[in-house]
Amino acid sequence: MKFNARAKDIPLSATLALDARAKELIAEGRDVINMTAGEPDFDAPAAVRDASRAFVDSGKVRYTPAPGRPSLRETIAGHLSRTRGVPFEAKEVTVCHSAKHALSGVILSLVSEGDEVLLLLPAWVSYFEMVRFAGGEPVAVPCRPDLGPDLEAIAAAVTENTRGIMINSPCNPSGYCFTSEEMKALCELCEERDLWILSDEIYSRMIYDGTKHESPVTYGEDARKRTIIVDGASKAFAMTGYRIGYLAAPPEISGVVGKLHSQLTGAPNAISQEAFECALAEEPAEVSDMVTEFDRRRELVVKGLSDLGLPCELPKGAFYVFPDVSAHLDESGSMGFCERLLEEAEVASVPGSAFGTEGHVRLSYALGEAQLIEALERLGRFLNAR
Repeated sequence: MKFNARAKDIPLSATLALDARAKELIAEGRDVINMTAGEPDFDAPAAVRDASRAFVDSGKVRYTPAPGRPSLRETIAGHLSRTRGVPFEAKEVTVCHSAKHALSGVILSLVSEGDEVLLLLPAWVSYFEMVRFAGGEPVAVPCRPDLGPDLEAIAAAVTENTRGIMINSPCNPSGYCFTSEEMKALCELCEERDLWILSDEIYSRMIYDGTKHESPVTYGEDARKRTIIVDGASKAFAMTGYRIGYLAAPPEISGVVGKLHSQLTGAPNAISQEAFECALAEEPAEVSDMVTEFDRRRELVVKGLSDLGLPCELPKGAFYVFPDVSAHLDESGSMGFCERLLEEAEVASVPGSAFGTEGHVRLSYALGEAQLIEALERLGRFLNAR
């Protein structure tokens, strides 16, 4: 059997692979604390679950248009207009099976053979492979020591083959949030070099310390025209299993992605569309409660890591920490560190190398307080034994 080389050679997502290994050990009876997955440990809001049940019971679960049902596209446009402070129309929105589906659809639509796309490190693991699968070349741009964007390095990385840049604020894995000055400078660079901006805003609702979410679309008409926003239900509404997301972009971009998906995947899940429309129409009270709890856990984990002597920037968003473990690495790097931590201490984590930033590991604090405290104690014993 002859395979498409790009499909055959694509690696399994590092986060999913480590999550799968952790679950294998759990199934064997091991007491593993799994800090790999980016999944809130909360239920979807009650109103969302009620809306889903009612829609199923109505018997009217049918195909929708490939870019999403009109009422949901209108609701998303209204949500974006309120939260980003810039008017959006339904024709700019394409509903997708997930935010990851939206990201891949945009990349397949905008990237041609040999095109370069800038990825700001640390960058989510799937960005690299999405660009490669489309025939493009992902160009990793190192970050500053505080894990923020190095604007000089970004400018220096642009070549005649560069077509766009992918940004993620709040960032997975670091939790770093762009400042207004950084976003403004980035938008000016993209205007000067004529680059599109793919802005992954899946964690935009999960921010702390009064931090303001910065989206490129708010930085002038030019930035608005060259930006593609991707967002979804998984993180803010704890709706990971619903698998529903969207992109918002100028109609010529959203329309192409919609046509692509009409051929490759078809309409998104109708039940999930109903649930997402309910969540966006009026934000459920559970959302702010969840963010408050993540804020509390964030401070608990960062203090615990500091007590263990592991440098860790205080994340401003998302629900991950990205401590520096370089003092504890051997020749196997962060991957070896995570493998030993799992097998010896039964704590599952993700190596920084998966995000293009060696010397760090990603730990999710989407776990209960008791588990987080136990994980920190196990990590401390692991470090002391080496």
